[in-house]
Amino acid sequence: MIRFASPFALRRAGIVGMNRRNVELIAQNNPRHLYPLVDNKLITKRVLAEHGLDAPTLIGAVRLTGQLRDLPAFLEPHKRFVIKPAQGSGGKGILVVAGRDGEAYLRPSGVAFGFDELARHVNNILSGLFSLGGKNDVAMIEEMIDFDPVFEGYSFEGVPDIRVIVYKGFPVMAMTRLSTAASDGKANLHQGAVGVGLDIATGRALRAVQFDKPVTTHPDTGADLTRITVPGWDRLTQLSARCFAATGLGYMGVDVVLDRQKGPQILELNARPGLAVQIANGRGMRPRIDAVEALLTTGSAPSSPDDRAAWAKEHIAPL
Repeated sequence: MIRFASPFALRRAGIVGMNRRNVELIAQNNPRHLYPLVDNKLITKRVLAEHGLDAPTLIGAVRLTGQLRDLPAFLEPHKRFVIKPAQGSGGKGILVVAGRDGEAYLRPSGVAFGFDELARHVNNILSGLFSLGGKNDVAMIEEMIDFDPVFEGYSFEGVPDIRVIVYKGFPVMAMTRLSTAASDGKANLHQGAVGVGLDIATGRALRAVQFDKPVTTHPDTGADLTRITVPGWDRLTQLSARCFAATGLGYMGVDVVLDRQKGPQILELNARPGLAVQIANGRGMRPRIDAVEALLTTGSAPSSPDDRAAWAKEHIAPL
């Protein structure tokens, strides 16, 4: 388990630090020309569709300010949806519409707002307020996930998701991120969301942290975090493993949400996933990376994504 320790002790415990993550895991495994596949969520949508990978349905996209005049009529048939920047990061610029009350839109908290506020948000997206590098952007409109009740009571207002770290096609570490009042309903660990490390073999909770400190219950709902078990875990890890062939990225974070009817859905892909997953799991990633490298050198590594996920469950989980 990870505890406060010297840099030498952390290396000995197999903790991957920021330098190794940037120089080895990212620079050596993720060619820069592949970044647009995941940095632009519209392109990601196309790539996922081409490879038959499950993701929330794209309802439409706003590219120009002039399209705003037609937006109320376009949105009329849709009672629940999400608006997000195509090139956003860290959950910035995401507007969730959880319902309608006449002509008003409703946030997940039940707070109502009008089209003028929605239009301002879309305009901010188009101007690049939330995008990487402040570049002009596109506002994506996606269907809202009908969340699996397995996470009921485990998240405050926001969307619970599952991040799987995939190394050269092998799922090596995972956690679920649960929003809190401190994180303003966002699944961002740096803002105060709870991270729950998940057993890569079973999807069961290993430990939970908030602000890097262990917790056993959700700070807002009081739910017992030790009882979390993610349903459909085999399908979820297989789906994550398939993203390697779809993108060519050797080190990535696959962010998944669970739909009540459709099961695991890929929310987005990340070519520069952080290292907080190690804190959530209470163990380092390096032994798992080394195990995959050792297997690849033998020339007998499984070639199919499903077999790579199965191998990881058996050989990665104990490390």
